[in-house]
Amino acid sequence: MQAQILAIVFLPLLASIVAGLVNKGAPSVFAKSITTGALFVSALLSWPIFLGFVTGSAEATVVPVLTWVQSGDLAFDWALRVDTLTAVMLVVINTVSALVHLYSWGYMEEDPDQPRFFAYLSLFTFAMLMLVTADNLVQMFFGWEGVGLASYLLIGFWFKKPSANAAAIKAFVVNRVGDLGFMLGIFGTFLVFGTVSIPEILEAAPGMSGATIGFLGMRVHTMDILCILLFIGAMGKSAQLGLHTWLPDAMEGPTPVSALIHAATMVTAGVFMVVRLSPMFETAPVALGLVTFIGAATCIFAATVGTTQWDIKRVIAYSTCSQLGYMFFAAGVGAYGAAMFHLFTHAFFKALLFLGAGSVIHAMHHEQDMRYYGGLRKEIPLTFWAMMAGTLAITGVGIYHLGAGFAGFWSKDAILEVAYGRGTELGNFAFWMGTLAALLTSFYSWRLMFLTFWGKPRWIESEHIQHSVHKTPEEAGEDTTGGYHPHESPLSMLIPLGVLSIGAVLAGQLFAPTFLDSEAFWNGSIFYNEDLIHRMHAVPYWVKYAAFVVMLIGLFVAWLAYIKDTTIPGKAAEQLGPIYRFFYNKWYFDELYHYLFVVPAFWLGRQFWKLGDIGTIDRFGPNGVAWVVEKGAVGAKKFQTGYLYSYALVMLLGLVAAVTWVLF
Repeated sequence: MQAQILAIVFLPLLASIVAGLVNKGAPSVFAKSITTGALFVSALLSWPIFLGFVTGSAEATVVPVLTWVQSGDLAFDWALRVDTLTAVMLVVINTVSALVHLYSWGYMEEDPDQPRFFAYLSLFTFAMLMLVTADNLVQMFFGWEGVGLASYLLIGFWFKKPSANAAAIKAFVVNRVGDLGFMLGIFGTFLVFGTVSIPEILEAAPGMSGATIGFLGMRVHTMDILCILLFIGAMGKSAQLGLHTWLPDAMEGPTPVSALIHAATMVTAGVFMVVRLSPMFETAPVALGLVTFIGAATCIFAATVGTTQWDIKRVIAYSTCSQLGYMFFAAGVGAYGAAMFHLFTHAFFKALLFLGAGSVIHAMHHEQDMRYYGGLRKEIPLTFWAMMAGTLAITGVGIYHLGAGFAGFWSKDAILEVAYGRGTELGNFAFWMGTLAALLTSFYSWRLMFLTFWGKPRWIESEHIQHSVHKTPEEAGEDTTGGYHPHESPLSMLIPLGVLSIGAVLAGQLFAPTFLDSEAFWNGSIFYNEDLIHRMHAVPYWVKYAAFVVMLIGLFVAWLAYIKDTTIPGKAAEQLGPIYRFFYNKWYFDELYHYLFVVPAFWLGRQFWKLGDIGTIDRFGPNGVAWVVEKGAVGAKKFQTGYLYSYALVMLLGLVAAVTWVLF
C-alpha cells in the first residue's frame, strides 16, 4: 500500500515536470498524454483505497518520505498520512483532475501553450495532494501555498489578457490575507502544544479546553483564538464572506481551471482543514459559532448575487461560494461527516456544471452571456442532458419517503436537518438561511437552464458570435441564426460530462449511509457526534421536506419568469431597483474594499514616493550629492586658468590658511 500511496501523490508531480521541461520542444500531444495518463493512474489507484475504508478492510497508514526539519524543539518529517478523511479527498481530487485533464484535450485544442497548461494542472494536483496527505501543519501549509501558486498561474494562464492578470493578482493578494491568519494559527498551535504533528495536537486538544492565553493585551480562551486564526485561513482559501471577492473574478481563467480549482478541489481545502482539526474546534465553542455564522451568511449572500448575474460561469461561481457556506455551517454545528459528504457530492455535480458550461461556451464561440443563448437543447443535446443532471443534483431533487434522490438531495438536506436538530440559536439561523438559499439555488439554477436551453435562439443578437463567424445579420439574409449554428463538443469533452453525470445522479444514493451514519467508516479521522446524527434523523417531517418545497417554488418562479412571461424579470428589476442593483453589484463589496483599502494604499504609496523617495532620499541623497559635485566642478573650473602665477597664488592662500588653523 505504501508504494501505491507514493505513486498516487508523486505521479502528477513527475508528469508536471516532464510536461514543463518539454513545453514547446515536443508535440503538444506528448505533454497531454503523459499528464492525463498520470492522473488517470492516480485516480484508479485512489478508488481501491477509498472503497477499502468503506468496507472496513483498510486501515490508516503513514508513509515516511524523508526527515524534513530538526531545529531545537521543532522537529518533523515529511510523511504522507492516509486515513478515511484523506481517502475521500484522494478520490475527489484525482477523479475530477483526471476528467478535467481529458476534457482539456478538446477545450484547449486551439491554444498554442497546451504543454504549459497541462503542466500547471498537474502541478496544482500534486500541491492539493500534498495538502490532504499532510501529517503535520507545516506540510499542510506547504500544500496550501502550493495550490495558491498553481491557482495564480492557472487563473492568469492567458497572461496577455489584462483582466486575467488582474484576476490572478486579486486571488493571490486576497488569499495572502487569509494565509496570514493561518500562519499565526500554526505559530500559536506550536507555541501551545510544542509540536506541529497533527495526530499529537488532536490527541492533546481536549486537555486544553478552558485554558487561556495572552493575546493583544487580553486573556482569551486558547483554543478559541487558535481555531479562529486557523479559520481565517480557511475563509480565504474557501472564499467565505469577507474574503470571497477573488472567486468570481477567477472565472477569467480557462473553464477547466474553474471546474478543477474553483469547484471541486482548492476551494474545499478550507473545509478539509476545519474537518481535519475537528477535535481542536470541538474545544472552541466561540470559534465554532463563528464558523456557523460565516458559513450561513456566505450561503445566503452568494445565492442572492447568483440570481442576478448574466455570465454563465459567474452564476456557477457564486453557486460554489454558496455551497461552501453549507459545508462550513455543517462543520460549525458539529456535523463534520455531513460537511464532508456535501464536499464529496458537490465535487461531482459542480464540476459537471462547470464543464457543461464550458461545453456551452465552446459551442457558442466563447460567448458567456446567457442573454445571447436560447434554444440550445436541440443543438447540443448531450451537453443539455449532462447539465440537466447537474441541475437536478444541485437543486436537491428527491423525495424523502421514497428514499430516492439526486446527489444534492442527500447531502444538502442532511446539512439542513442537522442544523435544525442541533437546537441552538445559531443552528436555527443556519437552517433558515440554508433553506432560503436552497430556494434561491433552485431559482438561479433553473434560470440558467431556461435562458441557455429553452426559448428562442438569441445568437443573432450577439455581436461577438457574429464577428467571430464574419457574418453580420444583414449578410445572413433570411438565415435567422445569423449564419452560425452551435455544435456539440468533441468526445474528449463529452466523456467527462458523462462520468460526472453518473456521480451527480448516484453519489448521494450510494454513499449517504456510509458518510452520515457510520462512525466505523470515519474510524477516528474526524470528530463524530453520534447523538447529533440521531437528532438529525428525528427532526419533524416538515424540516425534511422544507428543501424539497422551496426547490419547487424556485423552479416555478424561474419557469414563470423565463418561459411563461419573459417580461417579468425586467419589470421585477425595475420595481426592485435598489435591491436588484445591490444584488447585481455583489453587495458592493468590491467598491467597499476599493475605498477602504485600495484608495488609502495608493495614497500612502504616493506619499512615500513624493515625500520620502523624491522629497527626501533623492533630494538629499543622489540628487543632493550630484548637485554639490556639479556646482563644485563649476567653481573649481575657474581656477584652471593655465597660468603659473594663478596656481602659485592658490598654493600661497592654502598655506596661509593651514598656518592660521594651526596657530589659532
